[in-house]
Amino acid sequence: MSSGLRIGRLALPGRVLLAPMAGISDAPFRRLCRVQGAALAATEMASSDRSLWGSRKSRLRLRLDDEPWPRVVQLAGSEPAQLARAAQLAVELGADIIDINMGCPAKKVCRRAAGSALLREPRLVQRILQAVVAAVDVPVTLKMRTGWSPAERNGPQIARIAEDCGVQALAVHGRTRACAFRGHAEYATIHAIKSAVRIPVIANGDINSPAKAIDALEQTGADAVMIGRAARGQPWLFAQVQGVLETGRAPPLPSPAAVRDMIRVHLDAIYRWYGAASGVRVARKHLAWYSEQLALPAEIRQRAVRTETAGEQMQLVESCFARRSNGEDSATAAILPRYWQSGADDNQQKNQYAQETFQNVGEPDQRPQAAVAGLHRRGDQALLPGSERPQAR
Repeated sequence: MSSGLRIGRLALPGRVLLAPMAGISDAPFRRLCRVQGAALAATEMASSDRSLWGSRKSRLRLRLDDEPWPRVVQLAGSEPAQLARAAQLAVELGADIIDINMGCPAKKVCRRAAGSALLREPRLVQRILQAVVAAVDVPVTLKMRTGWSPAERNGPQIARIAEDCGVQALAVHGRTRACAFRGHAEYATIHAIKSAVRIPVIANGDINSPAKAIDALEQTGADAVMIGRAARGQPWLFAQVQGVLETGRAPPLPSPAAVRDMIRVHLDAIYRWYGAASGVRVARKHLAWYSEQLALPAEIRQRAVRTETAGEQMQLVESCFARRSNGEDSATAAILPRYWQSGADDNQQKNQYAQETFQNVGEPDQRPQAAVAGLHRRGDQALLPGSERPQAR
């Protein structure tokens, strides 16, 4: 089974990608997920309306300094010429791939005839994709849904249009715009899309474990999987899924000490990226997600969302993983992710997993720059073995 994915001339090291998610997949989280095995991680959605690029939120979303290669900028809009120019500027900022959003179901996006609202306008989709592909010399990808509604699943039609326009890969969420995030993702339409095109198709929706990733690939015939909301609070999920795809066996889950260090690195990166005051506010939701995934007591999650300073947040992390004076783990330090409980074959294997850690996390005081140093690429070093920087689509 192939362990990598090609998008145009770009060779990626794996087949597990992070989905772009507004308010979640910011630069600190993207970098952490890349370290933990995500082969690709697009920016949060940025508007193609350049008059909005002066806001602090947009400036942060479009900052690509120290971003692991390949850098992906996702754009949303409905005006072909505007999207084409925005794509050119994103490439000037350092984007190696341009991703067009036709999957966001948010009402404020759809009211502007952008995001998944475009799925109702195949001719406009064609004009947009033709314009963007013609405007840039890097691969263009498309994030989409299976259709507008369960009665209008026109995903295969949109996929064929995209391929004809020169789009290099499709990421398809297994719900329609009308479904939003309700119910379960359906993979039959993704399978139909994969059957309709020759370019890579990436399955997205409800992929929250290695077993679910395998199931999605088997049902859809897709070339890769994309993990979204399930990555919140468990960025190590990428290594788990990629390990199963490569070897048929997931690597050991991180020990409590490794999880503690990972959270510390993540928080430190958040504070550096946003500044102390804004960083604390952003970090609260991530602490709550970590608490949920680690099945920590409700009081811990409640404390997480009430923290007021970086020091208070770091102390909360330390207290969760502290050891009692007699050397025994505290109650929270002994708690592991819920799926870990059923992921080991027997108690001996569980004990072995608990004693092992991922080696790329480093010491607790390690800075995020060091944690992602191995992913920083410059010039010719940006290329993976057997790949080349694209000169044409």
